[in-house]
Amino acid sequence: MSEQIAAANKEKLVSDLKVVIADTEELLRATTGVAGEKVGELRDRLGARLRDAKDRVIDMEHAMVDKTKAAARATDDFVHDQPWKAVGVAAALGLALGVLIGRR
Repeated sequence: MSEQIAAANKEKLVSDLKVVIADTEELLRATTGVAGEKVGELRDRLGARLRDAKDRVIDMEHAMVDKTKAAARATDDFVHDQPWKAVGVAAALGLALGVLIGRR
């Protein structure tokens, strides 16, 4: 369960970083015509950090996809190796959810 929460948090982080990157790119485009030495230096530094952030976000996405695929493969292998246990677990979960929903 904590792995699911961690995965959800990572997905939210990636989503938030994509928004920040998009906003930063828009800011860089908006300041293209602004002159000044300090502005130019700031734009260069910001551009470099933006490229680094994009690379990290891409790496995080690839890592999340790989872990998700590995978990799906492990689940598929388990269900194929032990189908009756998988059916039993699914039935138990369905019964528990039915009882919980029926109590309300």
